Amino acid sequence: MKPAPASSATALVLLECLVAGTTHRENLKQHEPGLYLGQMLRLVREADSKYDDWAVKVLTTAAEGDVWLGYLPDVRNETSARLLDAGYGLTARITHKAWEDEWLQLEIEVLLPDGRA
Repeated sequence: MKPAPASSATALVLLECLVAGTTHRENLKQHEPGLYLGQMLRLVREADSKYDDWAVKVLTTAAEGDVWLGYLPDVRNETSARLLDAGYGLTARITHKAWEDEWLQLEIEVLLPDGRA
């Protein structure tokens, strides 16, 4: 298991949630062994989503293949979406992962970097 990067230690946790839609991601079983606790993730706003006005994609970093894991849950994503729209550099990290039948449960923390001097 890889440790979390030191830069995430000073971030403010905005949200703790499960990643939604993991059962709909192709090849997730192939990528799951490379996912680890503390792994940093990218959050990308999907403003043109026809299903959710506040859609936010959850992906691995570019260095780890930009694997699309799912979305922030639609009932809990508005604040994160608004912050991303305003230019804030939100990230996330994995706090728990487990298989339940065909569903990969990924729990994450959404992080706002500490901008204090």
